[in-house]
Amino acid sequence: MDKDREKRLAGEDIKKLLISFSIPSMVGMLVNALYNIVDRVFIGKIPETGNLAITGIGLTFPIVTILLAFAMLVGVGAGATVSIRLGQKKKDEAEEILGNAFFLMIVINISLTILGLIFAEPILRGLGASEKTVGYALSYIRIILLGNVFNNVAFGLNNLIRAEGNPKISMYTMLFGAGLNTILDPIFIFVFGMGIEGAAIATVISQIGSAIWTLMYYFRGNSMLKIKKENFKLKSHIVKSIFAIGISPFAMQLVASVVSAISNRALSTYGGDTAVGAMTVISSVSMIFLMPIFGINQGAQPIIGYNYGAKNYKRVKDTLKYAIIGASSICILGFLAIQLFPEAIIKFFNNDAELIKVGTKGLKTYLFMLPIVGLQIVSSNFFQCIGKAKKSIFLSMTRQVIFLIPLLLVLPKFMELNGIWVAGPIADFLASLVTVLFLIYEIRRLNDKHNQQIEKVAIGRVD
Repeated sequence: MDKDREKRLAGEDIKKLLISFSIPSMVGMLVNALYNIVDRVFIGKIPETGNLAITGIGLTFPIVTILLAFAMLVGVGAGATVSIRLGQKKKDEAEEILGNAFFLMIVINISLTILGLIFAEPILRGLGASEKTVGYALSYIRIILLGNVFNNVAFGLNNLIRAEGNPKISMYTMLFGAGLNTILDPIFIFVFGMGIEGAAIATVISQIGSAIWTLMYYFRGNSMLKIKKENFKLKSHIVKSIFAIGISPFAMQLVASVVSAISNRALSTYGGDTAVGAMTVISSVSMIFLMPIFGINQGAQPIIGYNYGAKNYKRVKDTLKYAIIGASSICILGFLAIQLFPEAIIKFFNNDAELIKVGTKGLKTYLFMLPIVGLQIVSSNFFQCIGKAKKSIFLSMTRQVIFLIPLLLVLPKFMELNGIWVAGPIADFLASLVTVLFLIYEIRRLNDKHNQQIEKVAIGRVD
């Protein structure tokens, strides 16, 4: 580890350190979210058919989420494994992992693209697509699938660029892609009159641009590691090491896909196309406020991990405290905006009167517990940072698997559409309650360790 960086982690003011580490990640996460949000904003503005088109986009969520799950399986797993090998000064092994990961990205995503193109229509109909919306969903997802390889190569290589210690290059890649998408979307949708297909084409072109950007980093000689043809031959121990680390985020994304599928089916049954469109907008709004929190998590991770390893428990607790304060502040601001201006927020995406009516109520209700969500997300990440991965995975899954899925299956039977809207805040509250109980126990344990250190120092001075 760089001596200057180590010095900062060990001694710099925690607030200043957390801010400097978090801001690039927060920007990166927000920019990543813009890919989806920009599409939805422009698609929602298509004259006459915008409300059906935005519903079509929402119906593709489970498929897109599965594609992202496989990107994380390889990209996150390879990035973490490369970091470890570089820390061990094993550059040749790191390059082998890079080569294997690159080959896996190509093979897996070509396979997913072929399967997706063959089974897209029956999958979408199974997810609740109506005769009115299935055409829009198919038009969008078929084009997105054609760009899947480029998108996931860009995602995977971005993780590997970050693993080399170049977070700014990684951030610029995301900025480039999102910026290009924002420029191209209105041109293809409105100027060329291509509607939802234009949005998908703009997204794919942007993803190709991001993929070329990341490949140029490696092939222009700027990178520490090189992509070499001889490293494309898959080795079982390398593939296993990549999958062993990538399986956790992969599983979480799969769960998110299942939740999205169940939610869309229930929305379609109890609220029709309008309710699915409303949830598409609601998920976009939540993304705006939650993505920066994941950025805070990324910023806090090296600080907490380093100081926990160094047994500097006060700095660990201080980092956790300021991360929770930062995340909760963002969530409270989001909550106030949602409760005060719900109609204006929905109108930003679409002007259909029925969608505005349904979406306004859904937005205020579904995200009612937003102020406490930041605490839950940061605390789950905290356990990952201190090496307690099982607890972290359990806490990350509590909202989706233990609470939200059963609530989505049961409540609508008694409350219809309202049951779907209230399932969100109930799941948020229960998941946060469980997380706080785990956190209190862990903080007490850290306090005991800290007090033991103080006692040892005091005894040493007396001696």
